[in-house]
Amino acid sequence: MIDKRIRLLITVIACIGIALAGRAADRIAITHGPYLQNVKDTEATFVWMANTPSIGWVELAPDDGSNYYNKERRKYFDTTNGVKNTSMLHVVKVSGLKPGTSYRYRVYSTEVLDHRGVEVTYGKTAALDVYSKNPPRFRTNDAAKPETSFAVINDIHGRTDDIPALMKAADYKQKDMVIFNGDMLSQLRNEDELFSGFMDISIDMFAKEIPMYYARGNHETRGIFATSFHRYFSPKEPHLYFMVRQGPVCFIVLDTGEDKPDSDIEYSGITDYDNYRTEQAEWLKEAVRSEEFKSARFRIVIAHMPPQPIGELWHEPQEVLEKFVPILNDAGIDAMISGHLHRYIYCKPDSIVKFPVVINSKDTVVGGKTKGNELQMEIRDTQGTLIDKIVLSSNR
Repeated sequence: MIDKRIRLLITVIACIGIALAGRAADRIAITHGPYLQNVKDTEATFVWMANTPSIGWVELAPDDGSNYYNKERRKYFDTTNGVKNTSMLHVVKVSGLKPGTSYRYRVYSTEVLDHRGVEVTYGKTAALDVYSKNPPRFRTNDAAKPETSFAVINDIHGRTDDIPALMKAADYKQKDMVIFNGDMLSQLRNEDELFSGFMDISIDMFAKEIPMYYARGNHETRGIFATSFHRYFSPKEPHLYFMVRQGPVCFIVLDTGEDKPDSDIEYSGITDYDNYRTEQAEWLKEAVRSEEFKSARFRIVIAHMPPQPIGELWHEPQEVLEKFVPILNDAGIDAMISGHLHRYIYCKPDSIVKFPVVINSKDTVVGGKTKGNELQMEIRDTQGTLIDKIVLSSNR
C-alpha cells in the first residue's frame, strides 16, 4: 500500500514538473528582431516579434553615456487609434527625433492572457537585455550630413550564407544604410521562412542598428504570404514606394511589381500591377518636384527590375521604361541601381534612358559612397574581389 502511495506521489510530482517545464517553454520571449525600418531625419520605425499575443512598446534613451538604468525612459507603444495592439508582430513608429542624432533603445512585450470586455489579464514581460549587453543604437538621417555611404544586395533567393560574405565585402559596418533590392526569397510562403531565409541573420549582423530599406522584387509578390509583406517592411509608410534622404543623396525607392502581364496564367488573376505602376508614376511626378529631392547633390533610384537591356525587355521592364523613365529623365537622375537579371551589367546613358543603370548580380554587392562632387560605387563578389568601380560626377 505504501509503495502504491509513493508511486502515486512520484507520478504527481512528475506531472507537475512536466507542466511547469511546459509553462516555462511557453514563457513569452522576443523571437525575432528588433530591426529598423524607414529611418528618416526625425523618425524611425521599430519592428519585432514575440512568441505569444502581447502588447509592445519601445523605450528610447539618448546616447549620452549615462547608464541605461539611470532613470525612467520614455515609452512609445504599439497602438492603433489609441488602443494598444494585442499581437505577436509589433510595429512602433517614433517621431519628433533630432536629425543626425544617436539614440539607444529597448523593446518590450507583455503577454495578454485574457481580454474580456474592459478587463485585461496580463502575464510575463520580455525585453531586450540591456544589463549584460549594450542596448542597440541607431542614428537618425541628416540631410545636412556632408557625405554618406550605402550597400545594396539583391536576388539572394534564400541563400542565407551569402549575406555575411556580401556585407563583409562591402565593409557594411562603415555604411550609413543597407538596401535590399528585391528577391531576397523566391516566394513568400510564411512568416518563418521570411525570418530564417534572410531576416534573422540580417538582424544579428546589422539591422538592429544600421537602417535597412527594402525595395520589393517580383518574387516577394509570390506566395500566399505575399500580401503580408507590407506588415514587416515599411509598415508605417502608405506605400512600398517611398523617398528617403541621407546627407547629399536622395534615394527614390520604387516597387516595380511582377515581370509578366497581369493576365499571365502564372498569376491566376490575382495581380493588378499595371494600375499599381500607373498610380506610382503619379506619385513619382510629385516626388521629383519636392525640395527634399531637388536640393540633393545626388539622386539615386532603387528599383528591382531595370528598363534595360532594351532587347531583353519583358512586360514589367517595358512598363518601367514607359511609365517611370520619362519622369526620371527629366528629373536629372544620377544613377539607377537594379537587380533581377542575376548578372552584373553596367548600362551607360543613351538616348532612351538618360542616366546610368547599375544592374547588380545575385552574388555581388554595390558599395557606394559620396566624396565631394563624386559618387563612387564599387561592385564586389562574395570573395571581396573588385568586379567594377564606377565614379559619377555631379555639378549640383
